Amino acid sequence: MLCYNISLIKNNLGQFLVRKDIHPAYQQVLFHDTNADVYFLIGSTIQTKQTKEYQGQVYPYVTLDISSASHPFYTGEVRQASNEGRVASFNKRFARFNRKS
Repeated sequence: MLCYNISLIKNNLGQFLVRKDIHPAYQQVLFHDTNADVYFLIGSTIQTKQTKEYQGQVYPYVTLDISSASHPFYTGEVRQASNEGRVASFNKRFARFNRKS
């Protein structure tokens, strides 16, 4: 197990002191879980070209396929993967190898 001790120094205004021009810009970013249709406003350094208005302000916008709002582990839902198409495709592809004794 690795443990990191990162000490951040604050100035008298409560702002973190870091070297300028070497850190990515930390900003509020709007994440959208499209499966659950839930929005998360989180501080991040991610760069995106899309923006979206949320609660009267414009934020950088990132879509997510899955998050804690839609993941079965967190929601307690049981999802059955659809294998019907895969099985049919497999059987069609390997039907010529089916030998009857």
